[in-house]
This record gives sequence, C-alpha cells and structure tokens, in this order.
Amino acid sequence: MFTPKYSITDQLLANITRINNLIRDSNDRRFPKVVLVEFEKTAREVSSYASTSIEGNPLPLTEVKKVLKSRPDTIRDSEKEVLNYNQALENLNQLLQSNKLELSLKLILDIHKQVTDKLLPSHESGKLRQNPVVVNDPRTGKVMYLPPDAKKVNDLITALITFINENSQKIDSLILAGIFHKQMVIIHPFMDGNGRTTRLATKVLLAKMGLNTFNLFSFENYYNQNVTKYFQTVGEYGDYNELEKSVDFTKWLEYFTGGLIDELLRVQKLLPKLGNTPDTRLEDHHIKILEFIKQNGFISDRDYAKLTDRAKATRTMDFQKLLDLGLIERKGKGRSTHYMLKMT
Repeated sequence: MFTPKYSITDQLLANITRINNLIRDSNDRRFPKVVLVEFEKTAREVSSYASTSIEGNPLPLTEVKKVLKSRPDTIRDSEKEVLNYNQALENLNQLLQSNKLELSLKLILDIHKQVTDKLLPSHESGKLRQNPVVVNDPRTGKVMYLPPDAKKVNDLITALITFINENSQKIDSLILAGIFHKQMVIIHPFMDGNGRTTRLATKVLLAKMGLNTFNLFSFENYYNQNVTKYFQTVGEYGDYNELEKSVDFTKWLEYFTGGLIDELLRVQKLLPKLGNTPDTRLEDHHIKILEFIKQNGFISDRDYAKLTDRAKATRTMDFQKLLDLGLIERKGKGRSTHYMLKMT
C-alpha cells in the first residue's frame, strides 16, 4: 500500500486557492478558435522544447520549431526526441477530447513507448525496466540516488496508480497530480525516458482534473527555467531502500503548485483580454482577419479590402481594435504594412 507523507501548509493551501481562481478566470473568458489554435500550437512547441531540454537535449526553441514544422525524414536523436514528445502531446490531447483517457499502467507504458520510439531498444521501449539503474548528479556526474530494485517496480507503480484512482474524490486534484509526479521519479520505472513520461502522464492527470495544460500552457517550461532546482526538489538523495519510509512530499507540492501559478500567469499576459463588452467583442469582420492570417501568415489592407466592403477608414479601425486587444502586430511601413498574429 502506498501512503505518501505530506502536510497541508499555508503556502500549499494558498497556491491551490490561487490556481483555482486563475483557472476560473480563464474558463470565464472566450476566445476565437483561430486564437486558441495558435496558442495550442505554441504550447506544444514550448512543452516539446522544455521537457526534452530538461533531460539535456541541446536544441534551442527556434530549432525545435523548425523541426516540428518541417518534420525531416533524416534526423538526429535530439530531433527525434522532440518529434516524439510533440506527437505524444497531440495523441494524448485527442484521447482527452474523446474522453477515453484514464490513468493506468497501460497508459503510462504507451506514453513511454511514444517518447522513446526508435530511441531505445524494442525490449526497453514501453516496458518496465528489468535491470538496476542509478541517477547521477548532472553537475558532478556522481551517483546521487539508487532507485528501487527492478523486481519491485511493477508493484510500486501499481500501488501508485491505485492510490491516485481511489482518492480522486477525496484528495485535492492538484495534490494528487503532484504526488504522482514525484513518486514516478522516485520509482524510476524505465531504463530511460522517465522524466518525459512522468511529465506527460502528469499533464493527463491535470487535464482529467480540469486543468488542461495541453491547450494553452506548458508547466515543463517552469521546470526548464531552473533545472537544478527542479531535480533537487522532485528527486531524492541516497538509497531508496533507506529512504522509502521517510520521503516527505510537502516541499515538492509547494514547488509543483507554485510552478503552475507561474505558467498560468505567464500565459494570462499573452492571452488577449477578450470578453463580451462592446470594447472587446469580436465581430465577424474581425474573425475574417484572424482566419486569413491563420491561413496565409499575414494580411495587408489590400487583402482585407477583398474580403469586405468596409470603407478604408473603417478597415483601419478594425485593425486597430485587434492591435489594442493584443491579437495582432503590425509589420512593415507604408505600402508594405501588414499584420501577423501576435504570439509573444
């Protein structure tokens, strides 16, 4: 039986309250589909970059975006890692939308198989490890943690899944997701790909609990900003057999929820402040502009004039409204002036 040790501190309680308020605010706002599509695409790019970067992938975000856009046939392992992670994000999000996703050992193994496809031998990809592993300090290269014996892994991960599922209506969902994340790292169930698999499975848990990080933001981005702190907080030091009864999840849960707040606030600044007031409401002609940019990459006044019979002065006002809402940005000058979606 898995019984995690943790305390509901004032900080943890405050974080959970803040997250719920931020989620409520986000859910109360409505955005045009074209805007959401762009943000979902950006969130996948950032997640694919950050989660693989945490594990040492050298590709910068600009290169990750190029790889995801071109999807080359001949690729290096670093590019394959990014493509695998992005594909897993897309697959899991589709399953979530069809309401066919439940936390299970099969799901975790499927996720691992996706992120390690053609990166690990077939007998290790999507399979629990059968051999011992060690966790080294990325700064010194010295062994800092000895995970549980391979023969214990299946029982440990099964106990974790059972704990999460049986307490879904009893324990706050954010606490459950945080406990799952850290315990997966402690168990270290695979020969490689543990971090990527854990972060994806945690995203599934959060989405099932009402916080869908597949759509608009990337909590992986927060961890990647300070990888050392992430490893120090989520991981343990020593031998699992000696630490098993003493692991306390409290500090990690504070850090985990703090990271969600950080990302929610970051994305909140990027999202256009749209609502149902006359100043913020988008009309059909505004949507036409956004849809045209989505399909063509940019729009000029000349393009817009072909889409509508609105006068030039009125068209200028339409562009200005989208500029004021932070949806688009102006590029070029004079006759070369054009508009693109604003993503940062």
